[in-house]
Amino acid sequence: MAIEERDAGPTTAAPAREPFAVRPVLLVAAATAVLLVASSNRYGYHRDELYFRLLGQHPAWGYVDQPPAVPLLAGLTRVLFGDHLWALRLPSALAVAGAAILTALLAREWGGGRAAQVLGALGVVTVFPLTAGHVLATATLDLVLHAAVLLCVARALLRDPRWWLAAGAMVGTGLYVKDLIVATLLSVGVGLVLVGPRRVLASRWLWAGVLLALVVGGPNLVYQATHHWPQITMAGAIERDKGADSRVSFVPVQLIMLGLFMVPVWVAGLVRLLREPGLRPVRALAVAYPVACVLVLVTGGQPYYTLGLMLALYAAGCVPAVRWSARGRRRGRVAWFAAALALNVAMSALVALPLLPVRALVAGHLADANQVVSDQIGWPAYVRQIADVYRGLPPADASRAVIVTANYGEAGALDRFGTGLPPVYSGHNELWFLGRPADDRTVVILVGFADAGPRLAWFGSCRVAARLANGVGIPNEEQDNDIKVCRGPSRPWSRLWPDLRHYD
Repeated sequence: MAIEERDAGPTTAAPAREPFAVRPVLLVAAATAVLLVASSNRYGYHRDELYFRLLGQHPAWGYVDQPPAVPLLAGLTRVLFGDHLWALRLPSALAVAGAAILTALLAREWGGGRAAQVLGALGVVTVFPLTAGHVLATATLDLVLHAAVLLCVARALLRDPRWWLAAGAMVGTGLYVKDLIVATLLSVGVGLVLVGPRRVLASRWLWAGVLLALVVGGPNLVYQATHHWPQITMAGAIERDKGADSRVSFVPVQLIMLGLFMVPVWVAGLVRLLREPGLRPVRALAVAYPVACVLVLVTGGQPYYTLGLMLALYAAGCVPAVRWSARGRRRGRVAWFAAALALNVAMSALVALPLLPVRALVAGHLADANQVVSDQIGWPAYVRQIADVYRGLPPADASRAVIVTANYGEAGALDRFGTGLPPVYSGHNELWFLGRPADDRTVVILVGFADAGPRLAWFGSCRVAARLANGVGIPNEEQDNDIKVCRGPSRPWSRLWPDLRHYD
């Protein structure tokens, strides 16, 4: 206690930690991982996964739209297990299982016993964690890293300031996945300024953790600095493309991320962190959530950026939720709560996982509500249609042909499913930097350019050769878009290529 008192440690009694419920928590984590792996081969690749797979063939310290970890991980799974969808998604299943364990540990940190810890682990068997866990995505790995960092922060504030070192190491690691962890910790910092304990901001352990984060994450920061901070450029592109929609959907997404039935739990956690005397040192985590909400709304970020803090609030709410159920056992509260939890898990699985037949998605409009689902449908069909256009070209044209796609999903799909096709290029995000067509490639198959009007003036002639169709009518960016064959570029590719560069 001497270290804590001398160096900005807690001065109030933290909640007693119950024994860790190892078996039931590991059972929840393992069952979640098995569910994700068992369903991983259904539907197909997500467009982002096709992009990560493609970038994984070009290892780098960073990319203009993201840090290096996820593309490198995609490449590693291909080397270790082969070019299989289940292999690509295996790290995501393990990440969600890890997040379940860490959320249970956070519930334990808030004073939760066996039941509260199990309920905490079940917090990831909900809408957005399952959605992220079904595909390989930066959000998936970020989920487990957020849980680890916030657990370390909670222990540093409640028990021992030396946990700031562990938090710093995890933050530095997280910078290779997604820079969002910085915004979360800034929100926590604002919370410390507003509600304290402010003395923590002078802790040598906290600043040692900051230094450790900078050292561990240094190579990523060097890449950003030497490439003109492309993540800032990407943030601006996201705000332009999706900012308005994100602001409109922000509140509904907050309510459904963990499922509607779990809203009372994480709201109870927020109230508990603000009011319970033993949790005064961590009130900043409760304040950090609305601060993060304001930050996301102002910057036009994605609504799910608050998920890490929401899970921390949920873990805090598991304790009063269990108490509430136990006090009303005679009145059937346990049965009602168990039924609500089971319904929440079932509904989350149906919305987030590929459990329904594809045609049922159309009939139930589920693909309209979940873009992660719609972006997994149709890639092999699209590639076959593009290949048919290429094979229909006269031999003289085929020898001079090149394929240019509007986005990285189309380029990634052609790399994964295409055989015997000409070189494929795209100006989308990092793909622009992988190279341009040679100047002697004068026959161009344009794929997916819905707004191709201005670009048609770049060629002597263009015609619509086919229309993309996934065969089931699932709405996504490719469905009903044109495949055009254009001839005679008006300028060499060396001069045209800068005009195709776009971030979104």
